[in-house]
Amino acid sequence: MSEENKQTVLTFIEAMGASDKTAAIPCLDPEAFTVAKGYTKFAGVRNYDLIVGTIDAFRTLVPTGLRPSIKSVTAEGDRVVVEWEGNAVTAEGKPYCNQYCMVFTLRAGKIIQVNEYFCTIHADEVLWPLVEAMGDGAHPS
Repeated sequence: MSEENKQTVLTFIEAMGASDKTAAIPCLDPEAFTVAKGYTKFAGVRNYDLIVGTIDAFRTLVPTGLRPSIKSVTAEGDRVVVEWEGNAVTAEGKPYCNQYCMVFTLRAGKIIQVNEYFCTIHADEVLWPLVEAMGDGAHPS
């Protein structure tokens, strides 16, 4: 099951990075949620609808896509841990290059929980002004 879960997670990261909610949705359990760790504007819990909405919002915020570069993947049972880096450019032409470690928990082959670790300060500085300008409540990381 670990290899199948690993593939589901990698498919999700690629879909998220490409702002492709259609490809991301089959990877998610309807009860899925993410927890962005930290203490800034992007920290907090996002439910399924907000996860999908965020993926869609990235198309506007980061038209280049996040362009994920996978650094390592560890899979054991229902848990998959992925270290990756994004290399994006925002709609305003600013670089947005962040580092991520995401801890995925899967249930029946679908993502049920994601603990996200990334530089929330960098996200606040580069992405938050774009999110506020959109005014739709999407909180991408």
